[in-house]
Amino acid sequence: MDDEARPGYELWRPNRVKSEAKVTRVLVAIVLLISAALILIITLGGWERLQGATVAVMAIVWAALYVLFAFLVLRWNRGILPVAAGLAIILAIFAVVAAPAWFARDKVGLDSPALPEELLGLLTFLVVPVQLALIAIAMIGFNQNWHVEEERPIGGGGYDDAPPDADEQRPAAAPA
Repeated sequence: MDDEARPGYELWRPNRVKSEAKVTRVLVAIVLLISAALILIITLGGWERLQGATVAVMAIVWAALYVLFAFLVLRWNRGILPVAAGLAIILAIFAVVAAPAWFARDKVGLDSPALPEELLGLLTFLVVPVQLALIAIAMIGFNQNWHVEEERPIGGGGYDDAPPDADEQRPAAAPA
């Protein structure tokens, strides 16, 4: 549908008023922002030891994308959820591969980055469960059909802001 309703009617998105959808939307945004923060801390804390400037720039772009995705999710953009989940899968794989390398750097004779290697390794391992949570929550949100629109008379026309229960939809039984 386009964002226009017939005269005398307004568009209503019944799935957006459900408390589950509101909580999911906020959780996805929070996990995206936590992910972006972890990426930035790891990148800036290990800047001197990262393999080339390309990796560091790509990490900053990734964090910026996650912040943008959080903004879009807070505006009820459902289409970005599978993209965020796909990027989370890739980032989780990168984190699993990269974390042991930070612990391997904790040797005499190697220059230390701005943050201790153990902390960077721990934060990199922490990225994995955060990305798994992002994947799960984003897919739950995607299945909540935030995009569904209905027309209703302006002012609600007797409808509540929440969809009616199944019991309210059934006609009352006739007295015998």
